Amino acid sequence: MLRIAIQSKGRLYDETIALLEEAGIKLSKAKRTLLLSAVDFPVEVLFLRDDDIPQSVANGVADAGIVGENEYVEKGSEAALIKRLGFSRCRLSLAIPKDAAYDGLQWFEGKTVATSYPVILKRFFSERGIHAALHVISGSVEIAPGIGLADAIFDIVSSGSTLVSNRLKEVETVMKSEALLIANSALADEKRAILDELLFRFAAVQEAAGKKYVLLNAPRRQLSEITKLLPGMKSPTVTPLADEGWVSVQSVITEKHFWEIIGKLKSLGAEGILVIPIEKMIV
Repeated sequence: MLRIAIQSKGRLYDETIALLEEAGIKLSKAKRTLLLSAVDFPVEVLFLRDDDIPQSVANGVADAGIVGENEYVEKGSEAALIKRLGFSRCRLSLAIPKDAAYDGLQWFEGKTVATSYPVILKRFFSERGIHAALHVISGSVEIAPGIGLADAIFDIVSSGSTLVSNRLKEVETVMKSEALLIANSALADEKRAILDELLFRFAAVQEAAGKKYVLLNAPRRQLSEITKLLPGMKSPTVTPLADEGWVSVQSVITEKHFWEIIGKLKSLGAEGILVIPIEKMIV
C-alpha cells in the first residue's frame, strides 16, 4: 500500500482529486477523514495542510505527496522530486501599494515585507544585496500594508484579483510554482512499483490533455498536403474508402491549433470531419 499525502482543501486539492480520478484512483465514498483508502488500487490518501506535506514525505509519514512547488522549496524538504504535474500554476511575487512609485528592487531597501515564505524571500533578497525586514504572517498577507503591518508583501499570485482588491500592485516575480509529485527517498521496492504505476497513469492522462482525435474523409490527390497538417502520434492512419478517389484519415491534433488546422483541412477538400475528445493517451 502506497500512502500519498495531498492538500486537505483549496484549488490544489480539487485539481489533485480530479487527476487521481482520471487516473482511476477512486476514493471510498465514506465521509472524508484524515486517511482514505482507494478502491481497487493499493493507495491510501492522507489529507494534510500543504505546508506539512514536504516534511511528512521526507520523514516517512507518507510515502509520496502532491504539493505546490512553493511549499516544497520553502520547507527545503529532503523528499525527492519525482514529477512536475503542470497544474495549480501560480507565482510568488512582491507587491507594493498601488499608488507607490516603484523604481526597481532598491525600493525594498530598509522596508518591511509581510510574507508566509520567509526562506524563499530571504534568499532572494540576500542574493541581490537587499536589506529588508521580514514580517512572517500565516494567511491574509495581502492586508498587511493596509493596516500598517508592512510596507509590502510577498505572496502567491494567481489571477491578481486579490492584489487589486487590496490596492496592491505586483512589481517582481520571484519564482513560478506548480504542483509537484514528491516521494520519500527510501521507498521499498513494492511501494516503488506502485508509484511507477501511478506515474504511468498520470502520464496517460496528461498526454491526452489539450488533444483531439480527428477522423475525416479526404480526396486522395490531396493526401500529401493533408498529412503534413496531421502528423498524429507518429503519422496519420490512412484507410482507402469504397470510392477510389477518397481515403479516410485519422489523427491527433492539439486543441491550441484546432480551428486553424480544421480550416486548412476544409480548404484542401476534407469532408465529414469528426472530432472526438481524448481521455487517455499511451505513448
